[in-house]
Amino acid sequence: MPTPRPARVAVAHAPVNLRVLLTAWAVLLALVLGVAQARAQEGVSVSHGISTFGALKYPADFTHLDYVNPDAPKGGEISIWAFGSFDSMNPYTTKGRAGGLASVFFESLLAGTADEIGAAYGLLAESIEYPADRSWVIFTLRPEARFSDGTPVTAQDVVFSHDLFRDKGLPSFRAVLRQQVERAEALDDRRVKFTFVPGVPTRDLPQLVGGLPVFSKAYYDAQGRDFEESTLEPLVGSGPYVLERIDVGQTIVYARDPDYWGADLPINVGRNNFDRIRVEYYADYNAAFEGFKGGSYTFRNEASSKIWATGYDFPAIDNGWVIKTDLPDGNMATGQSFVFNLRRPQFQDPRVREAIGLMFNFEWSNETLFYGIYERINSFWENSYLAAEGTPDAGEVALLRPLVDEGLLPAAILTDPAVMAPTSGTRQMDRGNLRRASALLDEAGWIVGEDGIRRKDGQTLKVEFLNDSQTFDRVINPYVENLRRAGIDAVNVRVDNAQATNRERSYDFDLLTAQFPMDYVPGSGLRQYFGSETADTSVFNKMGLKSPAVDRLIADVLAAGDDASLVTAVKALDRVLRAQRFWVPQWFKDTHTVAYYDMYEHPDPLPPYSLGNLDFWWYNAEKAQQLRDAGAIR
Repeated sequence: MPTPRPARVAVAHAPVNLRVLLTAWAVLLALVLGVAQARAQEGVSVSHGISTFGALKYPADFTHLDYVNPDAPKGGEISIWAFGSFDSMNPYTTKGRAGGLASVFFESLLAGTADEIGAAYGLLAESIEYPADRSWVIFTLRPEARFSDGTPVTAQDVVFSHDLFRDKGLPSFRAVLRQQVERAEALDDRRVKFTFVPGVPTRDLPQLVGGLPVFSKAYYDAQGRDFEESTLEPLVGSGPYVLERIDVGQTIVYARDPDYWGADLPINVGRNNFDRIRVEYYADYNAAFEGFKGGSYTFRNEASSKIWATGYDFPAIDNGWVIKTDLPDGNMATGQSFVFNLRRPQFQDPRVREAIGLMFNFEWSNETLFYGIYERINSFWENSYLAAEGTPDAGEVALLRPLVDEGLLPAAILTDPAVMAPTSGTRQMDRGNLRRASALLDEAGWIVGEDGIRRKDGQTLKVEFLNDSQTFDRVINPYVENLRRAGIDAVNVRVDNAQATNRERSYDFDLLTAQFPMDYVPGSGLRQYFGSETADTSVFNKMGLKSPAVDRLIADVLAAGDDASLVTAVKALDRVLRAQRFWVPQWFKDTHTVAYYDMYEHPDPLPPYSLGNLDFWWYNAEKAQQLRDAGAIR
């Protein structure tokens, strides 16, 4: 028999005690209100989210995100493809090649949305508290937050996860975190406080630490794990999906956790709708397309313009089983480009890099190879209002002039238009660009010998393209031919997936294809991509850029206190980065070219900043059964 609760009985039958209790509650309420008023007077905000500039779109009592279907059914499977292979399920180390979506297990204190810029809302955290100068932040965890093994997520887990990233994370991230976070401490089981290093820009730091994945400390310790090691056994997280099955190097299946703690949170309503997400690996792009045609996987985000233009004429299309469509994409371009390794001696002279860039004929490639569906990338913030245009305005000049006066930038940066990718004619070899490139190489001292190859101080001007994609041969080979016409000993070096990863991480390459995905509110990631301090350790700063001027402008971006000054600082940084000529920009399109078996549905319209096929799309069971009955899918 359960033990009675005397206090509750006493209150029910003792009016005097009730009056005492009410008085106590009144005193407590006054104290709470007094503390809240004091906090407000101190300029401390307590909120359900945080925005870099301006107000949050969603109020504290929002019921779901505007772009989701709150009544979306749960169930079914969506399957996608991945390139090459994998041998690890740890996406946070340079060792091994992590499986696709391997971070799906983990959540963070805050989560962004697909229809706002610079905003984040509580996920593991139910509230966020910070002063006006954002010199510290306190997160209060939701009491119901649980890891997938059923144990509670605590402030100690958050501190532990931060310390892991600080001490054992990717080298470039360690450096950034140590420079900005003075300490992380658990105030109690549900409250964690981050204090930032005095003097560093703090505008984005609450979102930075609030975006760190959170791992189970108990599981990590019990298993004796090493965060820096590659492993096929993922750490325990609190996310909506858990690992169901692995076929090493070939297939990964993630299953929706039926006991997921956060399923009913307003920020999660209408999301995480698939029971399973399957990733199928293929050795090359053409094999992957054949797999899609045969129904081996069901959703394809098409990246090959040739296949998009000519390949979708198979029976599943003719029978109406597969939908092929363009969906709007409001994201900025990814900055895809050929990237120079500035650690190589032949690329030290910017005239050499400019000459090599002149020999890539985008216009011919787009018309002949890409069926005219792409536009040229010019800016690191292409397809956005942050891209530098024309000559610098007064605000940009104010940031650039001190760098010119100190000899860190040439004076021409103040008056010349922003560097644009060169334009070419309709033939593969543009003779005007060949003449310009040849003149630049002559000026740089690379002279053509009797064999047609340029040399300087007895060294051949050699350029190797590191390439692990068969489909990219058709892009690189004509580029190589053009470079050889200019006297450059260019070659397309085909390697397998593992070799490409190892050589890229050890900086053993001349040129490779990479991406520079930027944000509308750029933060500390700029230092990982472009900062001098990460040039020899970062997996993102592939070119090894070391520019004091760029470092100063990154600091200006991070210190910008309002949207107008941020735009000015980013444009100035973009202008200087483009003038460095460490890339040969490639191409982008402002649509998602997707094909999928007709059993998936999505909100209409889609949000501007996410396709969301694995996030807020859903499965139509009736349509799926019709496809199975027709033999379209397995």
